[in-house]
Amino acid sequence: MLGIYNYTVILTYLGMLSGFAGILFLLNGNVRGALICLMVSGVCDMFDGKVASTKKDRTRSEKRFGIQIDSLSDLICFGVLPALIVYSVGRRTWLRAAACGAYALCALIRLAWFNVDEEARQDFDTGRRKVYLGLPVTSAALIFPLLSLVCHLCRWPFSVLSLFVLLLAAAAFLTPFSIRKPSLSVRRKPKLRGSRRSRRRRKKDANA
Repeated sequence: MLGIYNYTVILTYLGMLSGFAGILFLLNGNVRGALICLMVSGVCDMFDGKVASTKKDRTRSEKRFGIQIDSLSDLICFGVLPALIVYSVGRRTWLRAAACGAYALCALIRLAWFNVDEEARQDFDTGRRKVYLGLPVTSAALIFPLLSLVCHLCRWPFSVLSLFVLLLAAAAFLTPFSIRKPSLSVRRKPKLRGSRRSRRRRKKDANA
């Protein structure tokens, strides 16, 4: 069979299926379900690279496949799905459709450029990427559910604000400003030298 099917890409596949489920929810008029699927896809994307890095003997083909499949999944989950969410919550005019289409196009261009840049980077740097240029497409998994929650609590019009935020995000996808990539590693607290008893003993000796 063509493709890779080991554990390094399982989360990517699950994230894509969650994004597809979100589209199905929208077809049935369930915006809340679509937003939940968007967040689930974001969680899958957050950890798929971490899981893939645990396999130390990945071949060059597996690494390149991982880059491609991750971006293709991101296009569905964080490019198409958010655009359809914003389109479905407002008045379905040609202007709104054009704005949502522009967002999806900007996401596509950014993901394609990221693939080119990442493959070039891995030719001389085998470590993990530390800095992004422009707003990552995956940030949509946080932006739109959070915006929906704020609009619900503050009674603001989600249909209007979501379109405005969508256009801002689309522009930020292609704007080359630097964003430090968040790390999921947990820093361990440095161990204190010596036990409490030995510290007390040194203190008594100093006072003697």
